[in-house]
Amino acid sequence: MQKLTVVLSVAVLALSSAHVYADARCEAVKMADPGWSDIAATNAITGFLLMGMGYKPKVDTLAVPIIFGGLKDGQVDAFMGNWMPAQQGFYDKFVANGEVVQLAKNLEGTEFTLAVPDYVWDAGVHDFSDLNKFADKFDKKIYGIGSGAPANISLQEIIKKNDFDLGQWKLIESSEQAMLAEVSRAVKRQRFVTFLGWTPHPMNVQLKMRYLKGGEKYFGDTGSVYTLTRKGYAQACPNVGKLLTNLSFTQEMENSIMAEVANNKVSNAEAAKAWIKANPAVLDKWLDGVKTIDGQDALPAVKAKL
Repeated sequence: MQKLTVVLSVAVLALSSAHVYADARCEAVKMADPGWSDIAATNAITGFLLMGMGYKPKVDTLAVPIIFGGLKDGQVDAFMGNWMPAQQGFYDKFVANGEVVQLAKNLEGTEFTLAVPDYVWDAGVHDFSDLNKFADKFDKKIYGIGSGAPANISLQEIIKKNDFDLGQWKLIESSEQAMLAEVSRAVKRQRFVTFLGWTPHPMNVQLKMRYLKGGEKYFGDTGSVYTLTRKGYAQACPNVGKLLTNLSFTQEMENSIMAEVANNKVSNAEAAKAWIKANPAVLDKWLDGVKTIDGQDALPAVKAKL
């Protein structure tokens, strides 16, 4: 009996060591950010949790097509910013065939389409089909985000097909920050401008703006954001996979964090930590069934970092 007890003890220790080793191989968590304020906020939340659990998250800023390619090739572990239906084309190419995994929905009720300042709306621009009626005032320009973004691809398709009589218009591609700087300059001068808008984002508070109707074929009506992982990641790193599956956010939460960054010039990491510290009850759901890298309960470990 004593010999059997020793054998069992050794077996338990071996299994425990194997578990720690498996977790150690998952210590570095490679994430991606397209340079969008909302994904910077959700990455900051995820990063804070992972660090509290003993992992080492790393975020690379990459264009959306590169992110999907990185997920396919195993160079990116997780992406919190699969906006649907705006990224339907990338979903069809990478997710539908199983090369990339759509793990969980992390946000719902989003909007992502063309927007205009309120004074442009008041002048009669309520729909995509209204834009060309004021073509000269808009200088036939639409302001988009970074090159390769799915929303830009949709706008280029609209122009190519001459939908809404926009065939002679030009898409101006730039970073999110540069686009919004151009919009702010236009607003100060009360110039006509149309641009890609979405919620959640501080722009909805900082600008008096309205979303145009008519583009639902390309952008959907309302949408959701999903967490993606590389194929097999949740099986290889089940503890991180469990965390990523648990993570869901609200518009109010993301807007609050983004506004803190924009208005008070703090980092996303500082804003995310402050929000969690003020709303610690959310950790109960996020960390349900989640462990630290060495197999301890994650909840007290993360709370100790607040």
